[in-house]
Amino acid sequence: MAEELKRTALYDEHVRLSGRMVPFAGWELPVQYDNTGPSVEHQTVRTAAGLFDIDHMGQVEVRGPDALPFLQRTQVSDISDMAVLDARYSLMCYADGGIVDDIFIYRLGEQRWWVVVNASNRAKDVAWMQAHSQGFDLELEDLSDRTYMLALQGPKAQAILQKLTPADLAAMPFHSGLETTVAGVPAVLGATGYTGEYGYELFFPVEQAALIWNTLLDTGKAEGLLPCGLAARDSLRFEPCLPLYGHEIDQVTDPFSARLGWAVSFAKGDFVGRDALLKIKLEGPAKLLVAFEMVDKGVPRPDYPVAVDGMVAGKVTTGMKSPTTGRFVGMAFVPPSHSKLGSSIDIMIRDQPKKAVVVKRPFYVAAYRRK
Repeated sequence: MAEELKRTALYDEHVRLSGRMVPFAGWELPVQYDNTGPSVEHQTVRTAAGLFDIDHMGQVEVRGPDALPFLQRTQVSDISDMAVLDARYSLMCYADGGIVDDIFIYRLGEQRWWVVVNASNRAKDVAWMQAHSQGFDLELEDLSDRTYMLALQGPKAQAILQKLTPADLAAMPFHSGLETTVAGVPAVLGATGYTGEYGYELFFPVEQAALIWNTLLDTGKAEGLLPCGLAARDSLRFEPCLPLYGHEIDQVTDPFSARLGWAVSFAKGDFVGRDALLKIKLEGPAKLLVAFEMVDKGVPRPDYPVAVDGMVAGKVTTGMKSPTTGRFVGMAFVPPSHSKLGSSIDIMIRDQPKKAVVVKRPFYVAAYRRK
């Protein structure tokens, strides 16, 4: 018997807005809004702003005297230099170096931290964190059911949100957090997001979901704000080559294979997975994530086999026609020998090899990486 899908508090709002609801990570969420569609939603985020219901994601609060040493032990980055209200991307890894999940960490106080986890991994992540909390003086609480999460992303996101909060958003650095109010509702804001644009992730009481959602849409209407679904979220994160759990990263993929070694700090001391990751760094990973562009006609899709010299040697993790660039591109794992720029690979489309070439990442330079 199939497990019943969960619904966020905004389910009725999505239906009212002609959202096409689909299963995703155990939830029923809008893949697109039929009045607009994924391409329009994608371009709107690139040029104006989009609003995403991302309440399927989880939030775990870690608080107490040992909160910092616990987090140093259970994720790969050195967060000892994070000031209060800083935010940082990181990963939790198993002892063998495989990735438990990629996470965002917010420091909200001297002994108070938030860890944001992926929807499909929430129960696993919380159990994993609890299993490693023995011996630490802290409290670990899953806040997901009572905290709602929205993402407001795009070049006009700041102007829209500023109308609803007393906080000075212009003074809020990228990758930082802030406790304030939005439309009179207590909220935590994160200057974070996963679209390649500047924007904000909002955390607030679940009871206020419809109020915040509709107030944002009404306030941003003149700026061109649109509600956006999963399809646009995927294409937006794909163009700047941001990883998605279950595609570019998973329990059998290590950070170095996925080009996320920059997040790993060996200098901070011991942490779960350290020895295995050090071995991989020193010896080199067995596979590497690359970006590629189709030479032959064809649309690359996730899980299509990748062939090297006539032999299957990897798979496509994400692929599509890039809405912003119009190129047929993808990401895939390949042997290190074929990871250099210009390397020729074949994407197996309906059992037929279609030529592709390894190209520079990303396909779209994120706003926060432009100089």
